[in-house]
Amino acid sequence: MSDDLFAHPGVPGPAAAPWHNYFLILLDRMPLPVAVCRADGEVLIANPAMAAVWGTTRGQLRGRNLLDHFRPRAISQVGRLVEAVRAGRRSRYPVEVRWREGADGPEREGMLTLDPVGDPSDEPPALLAILRVHESRPAPPPAAQVSPVESRILALAAAGATTAAIGKDLGLTVDGVNYHLTRLTRRYRVPNRTALIARAYTLGLLSPTAWPPAPAADEDA
Repeated sequence: MSDDLFAHPGVPGPAAAPWHNYFLILLDRMPLPVAVCRADGEVLIANPAMAAVWGTTRGQLRGRNLLDHFRPRAISQVGRLVEAVRAGRRSRYPVEVRWREGADGPEREGMLTLDPVGDPSDEPPALLAILRVHESRPAPPPAAQVSPVESRILALAAAGATTAAIGKDLGLTVDGVNYHLTRLTRRYRVPNRTALIARAYTLGLLSPTAWPPAPAADEDA
């Protein structure tokens, strides 16, 4: 597929013009992921937002191909883009794409808009690529997935108890408590215990009115 999407040879990068530095400053500040690439898809320059989508830095992104990361959703969109570039038309071409967030992350979807730019005499022209990510994250796991032991661990951790104190209260070893805490942090995708407690409150796992902290289920008992 990579040979069909950008069928023309590449073109030189942006010329050294008085506006070049202003363009780079603007590019860096744009919140949308943006890149300038050759007609064959090779990235010439990208802003930090685009590099973040790839999970890398913009310096490491240069020289890679857009199709190393983005997969067109419909072949028909690719065909229209190829024919338009060959015909020298300078319209804006949207392409629905998919990609994976990290090596084992979720699959994301978005719209990659390709806009021919540069000197009108360039054949084929360079392409300005702008990505608009479709914000469709999966819903968090329901509170019912928390076991009674996990609920008590969350409540004790929210009260400031140490791992050893939690284990003593619940009849668990330190390793046992750490095992449950690790599973909870991975389940709710948080980096540490403090974030886990905050997440537990936002999910309704802990009672917002009880002190010392208590599982929300205790309110219904």
